[in-house]
Amino acid sequence: MIQVENLSKIYKVSRREAGMKSAWKNLFSRQYEEVKAIQNLSFSVKKGEMVGYIGPNGAGKSSTIKILSGILTPEEGTCIINGRIPWKERKAHVKDIGVVFGQRSQLWWDVPVIDSFELLKDIYQISKEQYNNSLEELVNCLSLSTILKTPTRQLSLGQRMRCEIAASLLHNPSILFLDEPTIGLDAVSKLAVRDFIKKRNEVHKTTVILTTHDMQDIEALTSRIMLIGRGRLLLDGTLDNLKEQVGQSNNNLDEVLAALYKKYKIQ
Repeated sequence: MIQVENLSKIYKVSRREAGMKSAWKNLFSRQYEEVKAIQNLSFSVKKGEMVGYIGPNGAGKSSTIKILSGILTPEEGTCIINGRIPWKERKAHVKDIGVVFGQRSQLWWDVPVIDSFELLKDIYQISKEQYNNSLEELVNCLSLSTILKTPTRQLSLGQRMRCEIAASLLHNPSILFLDEPTIGLDAVSKLAVRDFIKKRNEVHKTTVILTTHDMQDIEALTSRIMLIGRGRLLLDGTLDNLKEQVGQSNNNLDEVLAALYKKYKIQ
């Protein structure tokens, strides 16, 4: 379903010294530094898998998700998802994927949630029958009935995230990319989101790639974990495999992750 081979992404970042003199000089002669966000990244994901994609800030997680979503184009390498290259066949590709960025919204801020859903229905060209079936299922599973008529700006963070997840699944995609979906949520909201994602995978066989710093999300949802650091894939296995790497099978997950970061010198 997802096949990634030797993927690389480089950003050019402007750099300058502090002070007015450097600022003035920068207007005429800007200096750039290349940042290798992803380096020779290769992996594959089968249909129906739930994969935890973890690593420290700046490791390349979000860049990977954006390439897989067709938002970014890599400098090198190939990526085939359901027989398509995401950034070359984006219009057809987005009909097969759902994306939730924990710190970005796909809902219109000042209109009721149901209006955002109706707009997404038209954007994705969802048939009326499929839309009604999907909406009914998502509203029931995510307990959205009481907030559909509420403007997005008036929702709590937990309510908004449930609506974001529903919005990403209205067109019934086969792949769901989740980038920090539980960031800032309280315990009750986290449990609700985790339970829904797990049921979605069981019922619809939706493939899920989850990036998060919350190891409880990883433990609750994923059976396979990929650890990335400085743009490179460092480990690919189960949670037990990660624990074995640092010999901390009895420690809590945050301590295991911190030990892995130290071992691979990625933070």
